[in-house]
Amino acid sequence: MATPAAPASGPGPTPQADPRRWLILAVVCTAYLMVGLDLTVMNLALPSAQDHLGFSDAQRPWIVTAYALPFGSLLLFCGRLSDVVGRKETFLAGVAGFVLASAAGGAANSFAMLVAARAFQGAFAAMLAPAVLALVATVFTDPGEKSKAFGIFSAVASSGAALGLIIGGALTSALDWRWCMYVNVLIGGLALIGGQIWMRRQPKPGARMDVPGVLLASAGMFCLVYGLTNAAEHSWGTFSAWGLLVLGAALLIAFTLWQTRAASPLLPPRLVLDRDRGAAYLTVLIVGLGLFGVMLFLVYFMQNNLGYSAITSGVAMLPMIVFTTVAAGIGAVRLLPKYGPKPLIATGMTLNAAGLAWLALIDADATYAADLLGPLLCIGFGMGLVYSAAARTGTSGVAPHEAGIASACINTGQQLGGAVGTALLNTIAATTSANWLEDHTKGRPTAEQAGLAAIEGYTTVFWWCAAIFLLGALLAAFLLRPGPLPAPEAPAGAPEPARQDEQPQT
Repeated sequence: MATPAAPASGPGPTPQADPRRWLILAVVCTAYLMVGLDLTVMNLALPSAQDHLGFSDAQRPWIVTAYALPFGSLLLFCGRLSDVVGRKETFLAGVAGFVLASAAGGAANSFAMLVAARAFQGAFAAMLAPAVLALVATVFTDPGEKSKAFGIFSAVASSGAALGLIIGGALTSALDWRWCMYVNVLIGGLALIGGQIWMRRQPKPGARMDVPGVLLASAGMFCLVYGLTNAAEHSWGTFSAWGLLVLGAALLIAFTLWQTRAASPLLPPRLVLDRDRGAAYLTVLIVGLGLFGVMLFLVYFMQNNLGYSAITSGVAMLPMIVFTTVAAGIGAVRLLPKYGPKPLIATGMTLNAAGLAWLALIDADATYAADLLGPLLCIGFGMGLVYSAAARTGTSGVAPHEAGIASACINTGQQLGGAVGTALLNTIAATTSANWLEDHTKGRPTAEQAGLAAIEGYTTVFWWCAAIFLLGALLAAFLLRPGPLPAPEAPAGAPEPARQDEQPQT
């Protein structure tokens, strides 16, 4: 952690650092890159895949939905699974399954086969993602090294989706849509070999599986994600949207009540009720919700209004990725140990809000250099600060047998935020564009009018996203404690450590 280690008179010596920890970090970051890539890598390849496999426009959203449903539904279960059976075992199984599913998706000769492959990708991503973050949290024991490790991981995690747009556009343009699947075989194969060679089997932390909790949480998350997906594709008024949302909310309420009574709860309430960790989970949910406005509607604007190709619009996102990487490193290594997560998350959210408000000023005459580059740099730096603090804070003060479920909460927040963002912002954009056309046209709109209506929808979405991030900044300032994160948790049975305001001795 980013605070002093316990003194020598504490309950025991600091665990010996794994000599291969930096190699392990390289392996897990390589594997996690696949998870981020596959959130977006198929988006630009869908028209090509549709031409080859002959599925309809109505079926096309299922290529994305099939990945999101098992991913969002199984994260909490798989997070606890890594605590029960071991991090190395869960990691290797997740990578191997993801590679096989990707190979099957690349070789798909029908719509059903591609959807099934995407569903298995999502399921194994849910197994892989919490294990990766739990490994980063437990392999590194030195506070300074742990800060650097989280900085590197945060850079990978926060840039994966944007890289997916670049890689998806490049592979589809230069080779074939199938390579958007096959690329995971190469990436995952390297991670699988490295994990098998360098990872040690960690002692099993002794966690137990809460079967009723797993069933309630998984079913509730499935209903929420599926209901939000239906709301984005159809309407909030359809039963498949609001009915599933109500059922999902009821199941998650039942899950919450069960966690207060279960002997070995899937998600111990104290993990979420801690001010710092709870704020970190809320932060990633807000980021997932608001970032959708940048990742999707800005790409729409570049392609449909500025005439950019798939690869050009992807490359246009590179400055944001670079600034995210730089800010994540500075935040995790330099700022978080000294100031704690509160100023980083609040400042990062404010920068995101400012960048999106800046983007909301675009019009039909906008250019990349004058109107898009500045906001992208602002948002990129803000995202780096937020991710570097939220990932570290969400696993802080957690005992080894709960590192997996704490990591799963971070991924669940991001996934649920993305699902809410998809449904909410799509609805806002479509409604705004339709209202603009109704007010400004008579009869069939011209191409210019359709473009102006779309821009009106995009700018409204950007204003909404700016408001969402501003709310996130206020919540961070209110919920997070001031000062550095607390010292590492003492062994089981020991009292929880107090917060430390002293800085590490160098």
